[in-house]
Amino acid sequence: MKIQILQVGGGKGGDFAGPVAEFEKRLNGLCDFEVKVLKGSSGGSSGIPRERVIEEDSRAVMDAIDGIRGRGPESFVVILDEKGGEMESVKFSGLLGKMKDEGRSLVFVIGGAFGLNDEVKKSADKLLAFSKMTFTHQMVKVFLLEQIYRGFCILNGKEYHY
Repeated sequence: MKIQILQVGGGKGGDFAGPVAEFEKRLNGLCDFEVKVLKGSSGGSSGIPRERVIEEDSRAVMDAIDGIRGRGPESFVVILDEKGGEMESVKFSGLLGKMKDEGRSLVFVIGGAFGLNDEVKKSADKLLAFSKMTFTHQMVKVFLLEQIYRGFCILNGKEYHY
């Protein structure tokens, strides 16, 4: 099963590099896993208007999604968004299992600092929130990797999820 994470900017792990590397290592034998950091807009600190940043980041995401959907098995795209629905870990593992059984790949999208436009959100198969709170790219990446690992542990009956 192929799982990709598309992340707009924020590629540097900072204090989260250790946990990211650990979960990427754990996922190695469980799935074909890839993280792709998309070059987003240079963002708010350069004085670019927020709307333009959102549009540039959204265009980068749509181009990547279109490229993925244009080759190989059909992909199920999940955009992480604070307005998305929440999901328990066991249900999340069910999503992983369903996609694996159907031979589909999973693509998770972590948007830019200002989020993504409605067009990108509407193109997703699912909007998913980890919380109503907002987190940094690096934190969300760690949360996502941990949940993917936890999901595979649940599917495989490994003692990790209690």
